[in-house]
Amino acid sequence: MIQVFRIMANMFKRFPQPIYVTRPFLPPIADYTKGLERVWASAHLTNHGPVLRQFEAALREYLRTENVALFANGTLALQIALRALDIKGDVITTPFTFAATTHALVWNGNRPVFADIEPDFYTLDPAAVEAAITPQTEAILAVHVFGFPCRLDELAAIAGRYKLRLIYDAAHAFGVTVDGQAIGAFGDVSMFSLHATKVFHAIEGGLLMFHDFRLRECLDLLKDFGIASETEVVLPGLNAKMNEFEALMGLLQLDHVPAIIEHRRRFDAIYREQLADVPGLRIPDLPSRNVQYNHAYFPLEIVAGEFGMSRDELVERLQEYNVFARRYFYPLVPDYACYRELETKDPLVVGRRVADRIVCLPIYDSLAPEDAGTIADLIRSFSRGSH
Repeated sequence: MIQVFRIMANMFKRFPQPIYVTRPFLPPIADYTKGLERVWASAHLTNHGPVLRQFEAALREYLRTENVALFANGTLALQIALRALDIKGDVITTPFTFAATTHALVWNGNRPVFADIEPDFYTLDPAAVEAAITPQTEAILAVHVFGFPCRLDELAAIAGRYKLRLIYDAAHAFGVTVDGQAIGAFGDVSMFSLHATKVFHAIEGGLLMFHDFRLRECLDLLKDFGIASETEVVLPGLNAKMNEFEALMGLLQLDHVPAIIEHRRRFDAIYREQLADVPGLRIPDLPSRNVQYNHAYFPLEIVAGEFGMSRDELVERLQEYNVFARRYFYPLVPDYACYRELETKDPLVVGRRVADRIVCLPIYDSLAPEDAGTIADLIRSFSRGSH
């Protein structure tokens, strides 16, 4: 069996350049340079400049809402959203996310309460959320993990029943729609990350889409030091403003979003087709037909006993061929050193199982289709069923 494995492995050559899990889309450099000339002419580099105002207007049209606000990054946007909503108590959230989700809560003085995830799309399990509610609970902070929509109706019903704020970390979910509505239309506030690793980015940046138009004034104050006028500071705000260079990148990318998502959809289809019958691989289904998905990531779970090697061994084997898959999200947030002392009553059975199995394969618009096919073939060659 070992000899057969070596023969199959030798069929593949190491990629000459590293293939990472993602790579940022960049618009034509001539377009960005032309935009820079406009910035130079205005000499307005930050503080709600003309390019940022144009970017905000374009986003309002794209998202079909007047209620949007831009920030220097997604973490600051989420922190400011929590402060603007005046959330002070416990917040039920997911353990299966990037650390910044939980960090924002702690920086706002909230106590994170971790509830388990559901196994289909790795989002918060509504039943686990309801079981975690106490008199100290003030909000739910759910994450559209990998761009998969949360159980929107169920979470909304729970939030309504217990009079809780419902906040969504939609860092991965720009471009996702549900029944024709942008995913940010659900809940009280949604935060999109515009970091360079995302489907749609502004180099760095964060975007809030919110339900109550009255939040706008508070959000604007909080991201600009709480300054109301030249002589009056009314809130202990932050410096969280997006600058003109980030806004220009975002503005130039917006028209490309449909094409970017379509490219990713094709790579998703390649992986699904070529890995569908490999023992020990669990690929999440695509969301239901009422969801327009953005294919932000391509996650799969490795069941070691069936596949023939563990998730970590697979990651190491792929690296030998210059392919850098990522273990998103591992370990769980409550297992980080800074959160280990935080009491977590939920055993997080599903979350821990998924965290030990999950891996995300490379997927981005400039990835060559034949490279995606080769990566899938490599994974097939590693499986027990191919030996």
